[in-house]
Amino acid sequence: MERFGWTFRVGDRVMQTQNNYNKDVFNGDVGRVARIEEGERELLVDYDGREVRYDFGELDEVVLAWACSVHKSQGSEYPAVVIPVHTQHFKMLQRNLLYTGLTRGKRLVVLVGSRQALEMAVRNVDTSRRFSMLEERLKRFAEGEEPDEGE
Repeated sequence: MERFGWTFRVGDRVMQTQNNYNKDVFNGDVGRVARIEEGERELLVDYDGREVRYDFGELDEVVLAWACSVHKSQGSEYPAVVIPVHTQHFKMLQRNLLYTGLTRGKRLVVLVGSRQALEMAVRNVDTSRRFSMLEERLKRFAEGEEPDEGE
């Protein structure tokens, strides 16, 4: 079944990409496609023994999850984790990302890459400063100003 650019099949691993309180599924939850009911226009996902129904129009909330980023894996654990560690991805070689990835694996963690890249990641404790202007926005909000478009 194809929807929103994804082809879903029974048995596929999928990840919820946003909180859906009505369905009691949350961003980062991983399940498996249990059934596709073409006539009902529904896809059923098994989340640890609990089936959740998605109307075909709601499938923009899930993506295939055979692989996912360290960011998306936060708060979850997996039996096995494979982490690419290459100098070609030097902007991603950060100690905190490496730590998060390593701690997601329950039984097996495999690093694929070079020792040089691993050493770069371990040494890189510089988490770049963000320029979100959050403090200024909160001050304006506290003073009763309306937020700018896009804030």
